[in-house]
Amino acid sequence: MVDITHKDNTLRTAIAEAVVEVSSPETIQAIREKRVPKGDVFAMSKAAGLLGVKKTADLLPDCHPLPIEYTDIRYEIKELQIRITITVKTHYKTGVEVEAMHGASVVALNLYDMLKPIDKGVEIARIRLIKKTGGKSDINKR
Repeated sequence: MVDITHKDNTLRTAIAEAVVEVSSPETIQAIREKRVPKGDVFAMSKAAGLLGVKKTADLLPDCHPLPIEYTDIRYEIKELQIRITITVKTHYKTGVEVEAMHGASVVALNLYDMLKPIDKGVEIARIRLIKKTGGKSDINKR
């Protein structure tokens, strides 16, 4: 791991996005009407995403374990796409970009898993960092 002992704790924020594409309007309707056989897609995927954010350092060997002080997971449906946006915040010595992207990817994977029984055309289209603040450099890709 990189030595961060010399760094000061500052507010670190990251926003990540994942996009899941489904193949039919019926899939979107089933999600909205909570008729997916495996359960409430958004509630279950939110729980999975929170675990993904918290467990990042357990799965990625070079990530520092850090205190996650805030996580927000939001969904936006646009035609046949589900956009997942995750915001993660901490006061710490290192950023939370990987935690936000890891959480977004876990949400996307959970959506895929829950939707595959009703839609064989589900795809994870994109996972990316949208914005990060705090530390040496800020990134804003919006």
